[in-house]
Amino acid sequence: MEELAGAFGTSASFALRLGQTVFSSSSLLLMCLDVGFYSYTAFCYLVTVMGLVIPWSITLLVVDAYSVFIQYLPVQRRLIMIIFFGDMMLSCLSLAAACSTASIADLLLDAGGSHCPPKLCGRYQLSAAMAFLSWFLSSVSFLFNFWLFSSL
Repeated sequence: MEELAGAFGTSASFALRLGQTVFSSSSLLLMCLDVGFYSYTAFCYLVTVMGLVIPWSITLLVVDAYSVFIQYLPVQRRLIMIIFFGDMMLSCLSLAAACSTASIADLLLDAGGSHCPPKLCGRYQLSAAMAFLSWFLSSVSFLFNFWLFSSL
């Protein structure tokens, strides 16, 4: 079987996981720099989802690194199915978290400085942008693994 670029165990998958790890970690870091994020449920939801995405991405990053740099791992249908469903669920969750965070940050910014100072709301918006980038890479990985899963 030919190697599908971006599917599990390839160098493109390694790059996708690395980007996903960087963007989700930066989103979490930007959100947690202020202790006031827990005042809004959408911000707590983003922190929770990014807390799930980071270990998932790091685990698959290590497995992809092993597959690319050390030894080729054989593609197993069950393993691809687990990665496929994990990416699908975390992709949906991270999109919902990024959308809710972006909308609440924009709403708070439009409401004036009484609820959220502009510098702080800007940080929340940047965190939402990083979550969107993480979602994009996760959904790309999901689609490539879906393609690989259907061809097995």
